[in-house]
Amino acid sequence: MIQLWYWFKRKEKFLHSFKPVVLITGCSTGVGHALATLLYSQNQYRVVVTARSKSLAALQQTFKENERFMVRALDVTSEQQRSSLIKEIESSWGAVNILVNNAGISYRAVLEHMTEQDELHQMATNYLGPVNLIRQVLPGMREIGRGKIINISSVSGMLAMPTMSSYSASKYALEGVSEALWYEAKPLGINVTLIQPGFIRSNSFRNVYYTEKSNPEAVKGQIYEDYYKSMTPFVERLMSLSLTSPQAIAKLVLKVIQTENPPLWIPATLDAAVFYYLRRLVPRRFLLPILFILLPKSRSWGKSYTHRRKP
Repeated sequence: MIQLWYWFKRKEKFLHSFKPVVLITGCSTGVGHALATLLYSQNQYRVVVTARSKSLAALQQTFKENERFMVRALDVTSEQQRSSLIKEIESSWGAVNILVNNAGISYRAVLEHMTEQDELHQMATNYLGPVNLIRQVLPGMREIGRGKIINISSVSGMLAMPTMSSYSASKYALEGVSEALWYEAKPLGINVTLIQPGFIRSNSFRNVYYTEKSNPEAVKGQIYEDYYKSMTPFVERLMSLSLTSPQAIAKLVLKVIQTENPPLWIPATLDAAVFYYLRRLVPRRFLLPILFILLPKSRSWGKSYTHRRKP
């Protein structure tokens, strides 16, 4: 239902002699892997798929390189790797025409359990890395007078969730910079789009990062244990019940690639669409207390150790 938006959009019609160069980050699993699989059979594009070095061998086994498909190592937090890859692409194929910033990580931790190093790791992967890649591909797009920057955001970039504060902060930052960039890039012929998935039916919840204090073994019998015991199975259950697969999000990204003037914000799942409109229609003063009550066992959180003054 969300994708009906695109049925009435005029699609890009590239000259047969021109094959746009698409760079995708974070292709080892999930949406990135699904998008890589989808574009592997799309002969009208030249594609560079990337993953961190530890996942590269598996990616190379799945995708065989040819004259229009590259598999490369990329840690988006590494300036050296970012610069080397962009230089290689420019040397081989001229420029990146479409950038899909998909790589990301998520820490499962309340704010008090995050360290400065953890916060920097979260922001470097989800915000600073993508922004620096954008900065490096913009000159080539500007020179041609067209291009697309597609940032994979999250419903957490609309509404934050407990035990995911730093992840939400990184997505809020990505959304903010994308909105500003939309204004800056529009006069140059460059589109900026935020894909905002909600819960996706995948095993990505098993790949979350824990801090020293938020590790499941470390929180037993400690403060905030009740937060984690409520939120972890809650998120896993919502993901298992989701009707949206990584392949569905990949198809949506392809539609954005093919759409001449896509919108900035695209809620990519039903729950994301609901939150998108709730955020705009319901005052935050009322929305947040309602959402708090709906979280599992939230009204009993902290009762055994809080020093909150009784009303």
